[in-house]
Amino acid sequence: MEEIVNRVANSKLKTFNLEDLYPAGKREQIDISQWLTEGFILREKDFRESLKNYDWSAYNDAYVALHCSTNAIVPAWAYMLVTTYLQPVAKKVVVGSLEELETILYTEQIQTLDVTAYQDEYVIVKGCSNKPVPQNAYILLTQKLQGIVKSLMFGEACSSVPLYKSK
Repeated sequence: MEEIVNRVANSKLKTFNLEDLYPAGKREQIDISQWLTEGFILREKDFRESLKNYDWSAYNDAYVALHCSTNAIVPAWAYMLVTTYLQPVAKKVVVGSLEELETILYTEQIQTLDVTAYQDEYVIVKGCSNKPVPQNAYILLTQKLQGIVKSLMFGEACSSVPLYKSK
C-alpha cells in the first residue's frame, strides 16, 4: 500500500491568518442620539449634563464606535466630548460603525507588522475566519505583502486563488 503524503504540509506555502491580528476585547457601539433632545437636537447644557451623569464603566477595556442613528447634525466637538469620558476607560474610541472600528484596529496592526519573514516566500492569505475580519484588512495586507513575497494567494491551500507573482 502506498504511503499517503500530505503535499500541503510539505509545501513551501506560508499561511497568513488575518484573524491572528484580531485585538482581544469587547466591541461596543454608542448611539449619541440618546443624549439629544428628541434624538435630534443637541442642547449643549443638557448634553453635557447627560454625559456627566452617565455610567461609563460598561465600556471598561472596550473598543468603542460612536455613531448617531438619527439624521441629527452633530458637531465634531460633541464626539470629542463623549471621547473625553471614554478615554479613561476604553481601549480605543472611533466615530463610525463596528466594521469601521474593526478596519481601524486592523489598519494599526498591519501598519506595524514585520513582514521580513515573508520575504521571497509563497504566501496564502487564509480566507475563512471565526472573528470579524473587514474587507479592508485583506486589501491592506495585500498592499503590505505585494512586492515582498514571491507569490500571494487567497483561500486555502487546496483551493487558492492566485493574486500576485513577482517577476
